Amino acid sequence: MEDSSPCLAAACDPSALVGFCTDDSISAASTSDVQDRLSALELRVQQQEDEITVLKAALADVLRRLAISEDHVASVRKSAPSKGQPSLREAISMSCITNGSTGSRKTSHSSSVSVARKETLSSAAKSGTEKKKEKPPGQKEKKDESHSNDQSPQTQASPSPQPSSQTLQTHRQTQESKSSAPAKSIKKSLTAEKPHSAWESSDDNRNKLLRVASTSKLISKVAKNADKHKDVIISQAKMSTREKNSQEGEYIKMFMRGRPITMFIPSDVENYDDIRTELPPEKLKLEWVYGYRGRDCRANVYLLPTGEIVYFIASVVVLFNYEERTQRHYLGHTDCVKCLAVHPDKIRIATGQLAGVDKDGRPLQPHVRVWDSVSLVTLQVIGLGTFERGVGCLDFSKADSGAHLCVIDDSNEHMLTVWDWQRKSKIAEIKTTNEVVLAVEFHPTDANTIITCGKSHIFFWTWSGNSLSRKQGIFGKYEKPKFVQCLAFLGNGDVLTGDSGGIILIWGKTTVESTPGKGPKGVYQISRQIKAHDGSVFTLCQMRNGMLLTGGGKDRKIILWDHDLNPEREIEVPDQYGTIRAVAEGKADQFLVGTSRNFVLRGTFNDGFLVEVQGHTDELWGLASHPFKDLFLTCAQDRQVCMWNSVDHTLEWTRLLDEPGHCADFHPSGAVVAIGTHSGRWFVLDAETRDLVSIHTDGNEQLSVMRYSVDGTLLAVGSHDNFIYLYVVTENGRKYSRYGKCTGHSSYITHLDWSPDNKYIMSNSGDYEILYWDIPSGCKLIRNRSDCKDIDWTTYTCVLGFQVFGVWPEGSDGTDINALVRSHNRKVIAVADDFCKVHLFQYPCSKPKAPSHKYSAHSSHVTNVSFTHSDGHLISTGGKDTSIIQWKLVEKVTLPQNDIVVDIGATKVPIPASENAVQSPAPLPQPFNEMNQNESVTGSSPASLESNLEQSAEASEEQSEEQSEGSSLDPAEPGYEEPSNETSEEHSESTVTEEQQDNSPVS
Repeated sequence: MEDSSPCLAAACDPSALVGFCTDDSISAASTSDVQDRLSALELRVQQQEDEITVLKAALADVLRRLAISEDHVASVRKSAPSKGQPSLREAISMSCITNGSTGSRKTSHSSSVSVARKETLSSAAKSGTEKKKEKPPGQKEKKDESHSNDQSPQTQASPSPQPSSQTLQTHRQTQESKSSAPAKSIKKSLTAEKPHSAWESSDDNRNKLLRVASTSKLISKVAKNADKHKDVIISQAKMSTREKNSQEGEYIKMFMRGRPITMFIPSDVENYDDIRTELPPEKLKLEWVYGYRGRDCRANVYLLPTGEIVYFIASVVVLFNYEERTQRHYLGHTDCVKCLAVHPDKIRIATGQLAGVDKDGRPLQPHVRVWDSVSLVTLQVIGLGTFERGVGCLDFSKADSGAHLCVIDDSNEHMLTVWDWQRKSKIAEIKTTNEVVLAVEFHPTDANTIITCGKSHIFFWTWSGNSLSRKQGIFGKYEKPKFVQCLAFLGNGDVLTGDSGGIILIWGKTTVESTPGKGPKGVYQISRQIKAHDGSVFTLCQMRNGMLLTGGGKDRKIILWDHDLNPEREIEVPDQYGTIRAVAEGKADQFLVGTSRNFVLRGTFNDGFLVEVQGHTDELWGLASHPFKDLFLTCAQDRQVCMWNSVDHTLEWTRLLDEPGHCADFHPSGAVVAIGTHSGRWFVLDAETRDLVSIHTDGNEQLSVMRYSVDGTLLAVGSHDNFIYLYVVTENGRKYSRYGKCTGHSSYITHLDWSPDNKYIMSNSGDYEILYWDIPSGCKLIRNRSDCKDIDWTTYTCVLGFQVFGVWPEGSDGTDINALVRSHNRKVIAVADDFCKVHLFQYPCSKPKAPSHKYSAHSSHVTNVSFTHSDGHLISTGGKDTSIIQWKLVEKVTLPQNDIVVDIGATKVPIPASENAVQSPAPLPQPFNEMNQNESVTGSSPASLESNLEQSAEASEEQSEEQSEGSSLDPAEPGYEEPSNETSEEHSESTVTEEQQDNSPVS
């Protein structure tokens, strides 16, 4: 205790505690609340002081027992190797430590979470290590091994470095300890177990030792990964006598960032060890993507010969047929798509992405993917390891029928590279400038000329073999613009530029004598200047008939220019759509417009504009599904509230709030919807008319959750001021009166759920608390948490709880999961994580490291998930990528192992593996056919192939899931660590022709 006493003294200092309470925890509380919280914190610090004493003693005993057990492992292995291996494998694969100690911990009351400082935790581990070193010298070798295996994960992962790592089996065969003495009696009870084991059979004793050995090996394994992870450690235990004074029953403890999280095992679970978690039979299929990325991109909307508009958002490239109201999706990218170019044949497309990082910290390298817009098959992956930060802009060559591709990356030097993309070979590379480069294009008739433009420059590049030479555009008597924004070409080969001053410049090539070594003759000079727009000229579009379309930034005008560059027609884009980012030619006299507020418009000069695509423009968090209609609502930091129709994939209505929305929930009647904002205000809107029904304010901090009770008579509002506010709801959701306030959380509220009888609330907070509240008794905190273990919650959105704790990934820091939702039929759980993934788990999910189906489409943290009322669809929302993605739930039938499941509409057809031999999971020699018609590699990590092979052992479980689902991998890809978005159920392109015709191009 000497090491920790300064920390405890500091923690117990009343003035410090008062400062802590007033500054961080209870910004909206009264003086009496401050005093109550101060008293509670002092009590908890005293309880933690006792607990630390217990933990030190228990740690020393654990280390001693592990060292002793390892002395016996070798001899036991020789006598019964076959019995030992399964236990070892089971323990290591589960990565959980089963703890049956009966008196090793004294837990404080239900709201207790460790408040000891970091130094205290370190000193506790250090003290345990020093005690271990005092062992007899005869055990020195084993002792050092045990110390090296144990020390790192204990100090990193847990404030109680596994108070007892003995086996559950040992203690299940002994009676529960009756001792309540904190430290000495615990040591006595633990050391007394060895003579007691003489009463056990030899088989039991052997199994016991093997389980101890497996635990030791597990800790060793965790220690090796300690640099990468702060492991979530799970332990199972029975209550000590002291704990039983207030709580009863078996429980599971999970440690997250050093915080112990206690979850009581429900009464209907007879044997926790018998629980098995499997992959759910249901899977997700990407059906629709809402939104478009126009706010920070340009020239990214085109019409294809198929009648589809191609554009992108997040990591998805969307092909949208606006006449048939259908979407197809290219899902090959692993992070944000930033630019797009269409091949001269109008079929092949190149898209470039930014760099990213996967959940293990490995880089996702920026690259360009060339793919077929008809089959959605990846043809080439270009530039892995070449580009830095991201791909800024790119273009296919035109004079040689698109055989080459030029790319500008986002590095400081903005490297220009020229590729023979079909051979995947880089031909030439050169630094362009340290200034921003906004566009790059091949000359349409001169195959050796490439033009780049950007901040205060335009460069004309002559490409000869593997060399590139630069000639800077000279503005001469014309004013040099701050930005040259866009490029286009006239039929005679002249170059058009639009700039930030609203000017169009025509650059003509003059014949001059060439300088040796500087390439062919010719210098581009300005021949004409046209004032086109007020503000910048943001985009130029050369039409099939030779006329020109220009799009203005500030003036939001689209102007049609004749062959002599005289203005002929113009139209202004309405202000609510934002400024113009992209213009493309459409069918007949139509044109397409992408805007800065993420709209894609289709219009004509005569008839104006129709909205084809729209979405949010800022970070998106709020999501709620209608209780009985195919509608869902979203709200974001752009202050927009949007009501979407999940069947028609259309926007029903939108409304602008006074401040950013963060959370929402529908009243069970469906008549109104409550929306919480960042300032503590919350609004109630009529779900039909979007009229404002009511406004209330609770505190002055962000509201994180709104939740109506099942009958709609109560509303719970969770806030970042640590309180849950309760309201009585009358008049079908139109009248609200304050009922009470739940006070007791030590951090902000993150999630909450109601019981079916409206009497209880379960809530989670930012420091991983699970608290329960008795609402009829005045919103009181339920001290005996085991009383709530058998409640069947109406909804399940809390991310911490016995039924869902298995969804947490190994090494989680407690913020990796943003949202969780249980389906209405209670079969599956959907999870939104920080690594751009949507997961589908089986419900309940009560074992660590539970398997899941993983799906990629978002390019930012996934902020929320919600099932529609019929469980037919799942909606997920992205954060920074502002996307809304609608997934269809598809249930697969279970077939023998030899068969591959294929869906044809609603029919499941087994295809024997022998008939499908051509679809071998072994990598194909060709660099394409990366995705089957209905599949896309969504979890790939563009690291080197060699690094992927090194990681194959760690990803064995995920790979086995992929293999079982029939995933085929592309050797052009550097690494595949997760199942594809469709998890590759549909395999045979040749055998299943109906599937091909029905779904082959669809993601």
